Amino acid sequence: MTDYGYMRVSAAVPVVRIADTDFNLRQIKDIVKDAVDKEADVIVTPELSVTAYTCGDLFEQPLLLEKSEEAVHELAVFSKNLPIFIVVGVPVMAFGRRYNCAVGIAEGSIWGIVPKSHMPNYGEFYEKRWFESGSDIKGAVIRYAGEEVPFGTDVIFNYKGAKIGIEICEDLWMPVPPSSHQALAGADIILNLSASDELIGKHQYLLSLIAQQSGRCRCAYVYSSAGWGESSTDLVFSGNAIIAEDGTIKCEGPRFRTQPTLEIYDIDVEKLRSDRAKFSTFFDNAIIPSGFRMIGKNETHWRDTKTSLVDLKVDPEPFVPYDIDKRNSHCEEIFNIQSQGLMQRLNVIHCSKAVIGISGGLDSTLALLVTVRAFDRLNLDRKGIIGITMPGMATTSRTHSNAVSLMEELGVTALEIPIGKAVAQHFSDIDQDPDRYDVTYENSQARERTQILMDYANKVNAIVIGTGDMSELALGWCTYNGDHMSMYAVNSSVPKTLVRHLVKWFAREIGGEAEKTLLDIVDTPISPELVPSGKDEIGQKTEDLVGPYELHDFFLYHTLRNSFAPKKIYKLAQIAFEGKYDNATLLKWLRNFYRRFFNQQFKRSCMPDGPKVGSVSLSPRGDWRMPSDASSALWLKEVDALQ
Repeated sequence: MTDYGYMRVSAAVPVVRIADTDFNLRQIKDIVKDAVDKEADVIVTPELSVTAYTCGDLFEQPLLLEKSEEAVHELAVFSKNLPIFIVVGVPVMAFGRRYNCAVGIAEGSIWGIVPKSHMPNYGEFYEKRWFESGSDIKGAVIRYAGEEVPFGTDVIFNYKGAKIGIEICEDLWMPVPPSSHQALAGADIILNLSASDELIGKHQYLLSLIAQQSGRCRCAYVYSSAGWGESSTDLVFSGNAIIAEDGTIKCEGPRFRTQPTLEIYDIDVEKLRSDRAKFSTFFDNAIIPSGFRMIGKNETHWRDTKTSLVDLKVDPEPFVPYDIDKRNSHCEEIFNIQSQGLMQRLNVIHCSKAVIGISGGLDSTLALLVTVRAFDRLNLDRKGIIGITMPGMATTSRTHSNAVSLMEELGVTALEIPIGKAVAQHFSDIDQDPDRYDVTYENSQARERTQILMDYANKVNAIVIGTGDMSELALGWCTYNGDHMSMYAVNSSVPKTLVRHLVKWFAREIGGEAEKTLLDIVDTPISPELVPSGKDEIGQKTEDLVGPYELHDFFLYHTLRNSFAPKKIYKLAQIAFEGKYDNATLLKWLRNFYRRFFNQQFKRSCMPDGPKVGSVSLSPRGDWRMPSDASSALWLKEVDALQ
């Protein structure tokens, strides 16, 4: 692995000739060289790749088994100075019986042999005619290709710090595949050597099976299946090369090729291990298997990280699906979660009115849209939604006009309560200089607005809907007991980068004049509008002060969801934002993120109720329970070391 916890794996489909071990060995060597040139750490080839899968009764010929063994020995010698773990499929004679096996080779020797557990003997498959099941073989050692080699289904390989399990073709299709036990025993990466023929509809089912198994096992799954050169007497083999990680297909090679296929992907082993440790039920359904042998060196091999992640694609917006269709369905589901949460709260407290502070900004707009949907689904009159604009010292005509227009277009009750006089009186009461634009100047306005919302809600027997989002909570970019507080916070687990997409999506859904207003709100610079600019324009821009939200959301996701350290997050950010932010800018805002994230925990420790919508949340009652006085020293020290 690299010092960022990645292992580069490859699924290879060489061209074969049936029963021609010399030809097949040359093809395997060539594709291994290609993988080494691409800095792969692991390569897996199809089932019985040394002989080809469709040899039929030729598997009963001792000559074929002898030449297969010689080919494996030659491949082991070939591997001596190569920094790669090679897995090939080969028929093996052991205990007087034939087994369909995977052989692990590295550093000039054979590390171990894993026999196939489940032998298909139905339809087009007749494997029991030639091979025995190895499911009960554990702890065995056999003499093979001139070496004493561990043999059995209890073998897990430890290579460059990653633990690698192996299963063969039909093993995956079982109710409880061997890889399930291997994962429980610590295997990070599962390799599957397969020879699955093509049938109508089978490929999509195969993809779902691989994705599901990688998700259930919280592992990487590398699948290589027989291709060009196999017999087409009755079947066609298309040559699948598929790599999945934690429930998602990461890459898939082209099928039906007449040339070799090599698919490569960087597996984040650190993330997989973090997920297993975080989601404790991973180990709950079974006793952790104790009978596995770890074969290899119990050490981590580091390699040059300058090129180690060269092919890795890192999503700059991890909270926002890249695919448009998926993003749209994502937005629909989030709106449903938010509105359902609010509906339940309104129902339980027997409330038919809601009060929201409407600023003309993104967050209050999203909260209003969610509330409208909740009221519609409960068959409540939208006039029970009371939107209050509270213009102050820095409110611009653009945001005020958008707030008023939106409420009118949505048919809610609109009120306007200016805060200027009340805040001026408060400044006088606490002896605050009204020309001094400090934190007291800003927070006094935020708290006055919250007081108005709370008291008006009491007056009309309503609930105050919170508007603040998760990104603001992460940075503490909210006034304690000001906009920080509400009676139900519908946006509390929605990050800022996603808020923008949600409002855009709703704009397209609603159409008409409301769409124009919503799109203008989306294009308005994010601002608390608490410090006047001297002109009717937004002078106080949030992202100039705390940093770009796309960076902070990126940092937040990888800190909470993956538990990555600053060093790794910085490396990922370099890849994700290449050409947009230089290293100095990334480090500046990464440091600011950690400083604020730790210092502002006290605001999250007493945050209001609100629905969780994604895999990351900052609720102190759920996902994130951190002491308010925790020290950020270790994290800041690592960031400073990156300078």
